[in-house]
Amino acid sequence: MKRTQMISRRSFLKAAALGAAACSALALAGCASASSSSSASSAAAGAGEAGGTVYKVGVVNYVDDASLNQIVASLEARLDEVGAERGVTFNYADYYANAQADQSNLNQIGADLVADDVDVIVAVATPSASTMLAAVEDTDIPVIYSAVTDPVGAGFDGLPNITGTSDALDTEAIMNLILSINPDLDQLGLLYDLGQDSSTQAIADAKAFCDEHGIGYIEKNGTNTAEVQMAVEALAASGVKVVFTPTDNTIMTAELAIYETMIEAGIQHFTGADSFALNGAFLGYGVDYVQLGEATADMVVELLCDGKSIADMPYRTFDNGTATINTETCAALGLDLETVKAAFEPYCTGIEELVTAEEFE
Repeated sequence: MKRTQMISRRSFLKAAALGAAACSALALAGCASASSSSSASSAAAGAGEAGGTVYKVGVVNYVDDASLNQIVASLEARLDEVGAERGVTFNYADYYANAQADQSNLNQIGADLVADDVDVIVAVATPSASTMLAAVEDTDIPVIYSAVTDPVGAGFDGLPNITGTSDALDTEAIMNLILSINPDLDQLGLLYDLGQDSSTQAIADAKAFCDEHGIGYIEKNGTNTAEVQMAVEALAASGVKVVFTPTDNTIMTAELAIYETMIEAGIQHFTGADSFALNGAFLGYGVDYVQLGEATADMVVELLCDGKSIADMPYRTFDNGTATINTETCAALGLDLETVKAAFEPYCTGIEELVTAEEFE
């Protein structure tokens, strides 16, 4: 499990002892010269063993949940892989922090990373990206985000010092999945956090779809797990049998606490990521977060090692074609798995199956 405390300060005395060796190897490194990070390399990252350039990579996770943790794990694994191939070190271990969905934590993390003069900040989720963008103002530190659902709506598109990867959801596709096994649906539950930018456009799209197809909807919101639990109880009491949640981090964090209530109420929970299904939801549909993390790491490499600028790298989106079914929840809801898969097949490019767990293995 990753540490979740605020960023630890490095031992600058130990780093200085390795600085000369790191600098002398710059000409032989597989990447272009880094910033001052080369003279402040980290023993913990194995700079002496690598014998090459050391890049300081700040990684800011918004909150502990299966989706975002999966992104961070794949990002770090990819950086390690590329670092070994090119003979350089991406030191993220000394510059990782999890804000635990707390804005004051985000503000402090941003200030710490700027003080550490990192070479790049990777910001996971929209609130992290917005705060890091503000933190690097008046500096030359670039920000690469991951899992920002609506980069244009967040105001990031076209800015000179921020880009990244988007987990934008194809809402119409997931609505078609809903109707494929619920053709007579007359009311849809919408469960989300009003304060989550990742939900704004998807919920608006879902409402438009419902209006177009003569489907009523009932909205319930929550800003923390306790409120989400109450919202789910209210949805159950209303009698809705299908609930939609987009890529909402608040609901994702609460999923393990609510999925059994939904099953008991006979509610099919359709969601915007496979991590929801991992945590008990009936279905997750959307971006492969391993792929998202790897692609984010590749952008870091292009920026630091290949001489590209932010302007050279517009934000990237991905195919939203995979439907992930929780087979335990499917059975508990009284649905036949093969029938469900056959109904879904025309509306997605792939179908995956999993069972309830806390984290991806």
